[in-house]
Amino acid sequence: MDMMETFRQTYLEESFEGLDTMESGLLNLPPGIPDNEKINEIFRAAHSIKGGSGTFGFSEIAGFTHVLETLLDEMRDGSREVTQESVDAMLAAVDVLRDMLTKLQDHEEIDHERASEVQGWLEKILSGGEVPSHENTEEVPVEEKSQETEVVTDSTWTIELRPEKELLQTGNEPLRILRELESLGEIDVQPDLSAIPAATEFNPEQLYINWTIKLKGADIKEEDVREVFEWIDGDGAEIIITPPSVIEAASTSEATIVEEVVAVEEVPEPTEVPKAETPTATAKPVARPAAGSKAKAAADKAPKQEGSIRVDLSKIDQLVNLVGELVITQSMLSQFGEQAEQAADGQNSSMEWVDKLKEGLTHLERHTRELQESVMNIRMLPVSFAFNRMPRIVHDVSQKLGKKIDLVMEGEGTELDKTMLEQLTDPLVHIVRNSIDHGVEMPDVRASKGKPETGTVRMAAFHQGGNILIQITDDGAGINHEVIERKAIEKGVIEEDHNLSQQDIIDLIFHPGFSTAEVVSDISGRGVGMDVVRRNIRSLGGSVDVKTTLGEGSVFTIRLPLTLAILDGQLCSVGSQTYVFPLVSIIESIQVDKALIKGIAGETELYKLRDSYIPVIRLHKKMGVNDAQEDLEKGLLVVVEDAGHRAGIFVDDLLGQQQVVIKSLESNFMKIDGIAGATILGDGTVSLILDITETVSSNKNGGSHLSAA
Repeated sequence: MDMMETFRQTYLEESFEGLDTMESGLLNLPPGIPDNEKINEIFRAAHSIKGGSGTFGFSEIAGFTHVLETLLDEMRDGSREVTQESVDAMLAAVDVLRDMLTKLQDHEEIDHERASEVQGWLEKILSGGEVPSHENTEEVPVEEKSQETEVVTDSTWTIELRPEKELLQTGNEPLRILRELESLGEIDVQPDLSAIPAATEFNPEQLYINWTIKLKGADIKEEDVREVFEWIDGDGAEIIITPPSVIEAASTSEATIVEEVVAVEEVPEPTEVPKAETPTATAKPVARPAAGSKAKAAADKAPKQEGSIRVDLSKIDQLVNLVGELVITQSMLSQFGEQAEQAADGQNSSMEWVDKLKEGLTHLERHTRELQESVMNIRMLPVSFAFNRMPRIVHDVSQKLGKKIDLVMEGEGTELDKTMLEQLTDPLVHIVRNSIDHGVEMPDVRASKGKPETGTVRMAAFHQGGNILIQITDDGAGINHEVIERKAIEKGVIEEDHNLSQQDIIDLIFHPGFSTAEVVSDISGRGVGMDVVRRNIRSLGGSVDVKTTLGEGSVFTIRLPLTLAILDGQLCSVGSQTYVFPLVSIIESIQVDKALIKGIAGETELYKLRDSYIPVIRLHKKMGVNDAQEDLEKGLLVVVEDAGHRAGIFVDDLLGQQQVVIKSLESNFMKIDGIAGATILGDGTVSLILDITETVSSNKNGGSHLSAA
C-alpha cells in the first residue's frame, strides 16, 4: 500500500505539471485554424491525465477528461476551429481538473456539481449548441419527468479495456483477466479488432485488440473490479471503469425533470462557469466511487502528503560524489586518531601525524561546505514555478476589465529556494493584479496619451549581490502621490502637517487597510493586498519597494535571500552577547568620530556619513544588554541598508564572518521584534540573528532622508 501511495502521489504531481502545460498552451492558442503543434501538446497532457487516472480509481477524472479530450481531438484532426468560447470552456475545465486533483491529493470530497456544470458546457460546444451566456440568470421551466422509473436490481458495470501492445511480453494474459472478471458476475465481452494490421506487419508478440466489457451482478464493489486490473495498467494502457449509477442515470437522460434553474452567481476568479440553459445541455453525471468502499474509507483516514520536489540527476550525482569524499576523509582522520594514541603511549614519537591531521581537517571543512552547498542546491527551483501562474491571471483580469495587456517574463530560469517560491506566488499575484487594475490605463485612454493601446507588464528575476531580485514593471499611469496623500489624510493615516517625503507617501500603499480605489470590486478596492504583500515578503527575510513616474509607470522590486535555511553572517559582540548580521545587508563598518554626531530632541542620534545623516541604533539598548560598551568612540558602527534606507548599528566589536544555519525562534520559542531567528555557533552557544528590515524600519524616520548639506 505504501508503494501504491507513492505511485499515486507521482501521478498527481505529473498531472499538475500537465495542467500547467495545458493552461499555458490554451492561453497561447490563437482563434481560427488550430495550431497542430500546440493542440497536440495540450491533447497529450490531457490524455496522460486521463490514462493514469484509472490506475488509482479516479473515475471522476477519467469521465470528465474524456469530454475535454474529445473536443481537443476534433480540433486536432481539423474538423473544428478554435474559438474564444471553446478556449474559455477548456480553461474552466483545467481549473476543475486542478481542483479535483487537489481534493484527491488531500483526500477530500470532489466538487461534483461544478464538474458537472463545466462538463455540460463542453458537451454543448461539442453538440454545436449555442454557448450559454455568463449573465443568464432567468429561471428556465422544464417539463416533468415520468415517475414510473423501473427499479434496476442488477448492477451493470461498463469496462473499456485498451491494453498496451506489449502486454503479452510482461507475462500477463487477457484471457485470465476476463476469467477473473467472470468470477464477479455475468460478463458480455465485445472485442474491437480494428487495430489488427495486415499479416505482413503482424507481430505475434504484440496485442492489437481492445475490449468493451459489460459486467452484471449484485453487490459488486469497485475495489474488486479494479483489483483485477491492478498489474496491467501501466504506461500506454487505458482502463475506464464506469460504475452502474452512471449508466442508469444516462439511460434516463432524455426524460426531463421539473425544477428551477437557480440564478447563476458570480464564480470566484479565475473563471466563470455558465449554467446549462436547456435540459439537453445537462451534463452526464460524473462517475463517482462506490459509496462505502473500503478504498475510500482508507483514503479518508490517510494523512495528507508532504510536499515533494523533483531533482535533476546531475545534482544527485554531485551529492553522491561528495559523500564519497567525506567517507575517504573520515577514514584518513580515523588513522590519524590511532597515530595520536600511539604517540600518547610512547609507541610513536613522530609528530608527522599532526600535520596530516591538519590537512585532513582542511579537507573535511572543504567537503562539508561543498556538501552543504550541494544539499541547498537541491532545494533550489527556477522562479518559473511562480511565474507560470501569471499568464492566466493576466488573461482573466484583463478580460474582466476590458484592457489589453502584453505580459513579458524574463529570467524564469533564476533559481530560488522551494519554500520561498511556494510563499512568493500570492504576493506576485497581488502585485500583477494591481499593476493591471491601477496601473495600466484603458485602451482609449492610452491612445489619447499617445501610448500603444496594449499595455505591458514585465516580470524579471535576476541575481544582485547575494540576493534574488524580482521586478514587476508596468508602463501605465504611475502612482500619483498627491492622491495618496489626500486619501491618507482623509483616512487618518497621516496628519495634515506631516513631514513625509514623496517616496514615504508612495510607500503608504503598503499601509494596512489603505486603498485609493473609488469603487470596490472583486479585483481591488477593499484595502487588502499590498500590506499582505509586504508582510509576506518580510516573513521570507526580504523587502519590497516601489518606484514610480507619473504618466510612465511603476516598478515594484522584491528583494529576497537565496534561501531561508542558511545565510552568510557577520558576527558582532555586544557586551557578553554575540549577534549575527546578514552579510548582504552590511554596507561598511566605521569607527565613530564624535564630532560627526548630532542629536535631535535629546533622544535620536544621527551620524554624518559623507553627504547624509543616518540614524544611530544602539543595539545594547534595543536588546537590553547591560554590560555593553556605551562610549561610541570605543565601539563600531555597522552601516546597514534596507529598501534604500540606511542606519548605523552600534556594536562593541566585529568577530568574524561565517555561514550560519537559521533556526526559527517563532516555532521553537516566540516571535521577538527585530530578531529573524537564531543559530548555534561552533562553541555550542546560541546567537540571535538580526532582522535588518525591522531594525531599520523602526528608525528610518529618524533622519535617513535628511541631507547633510
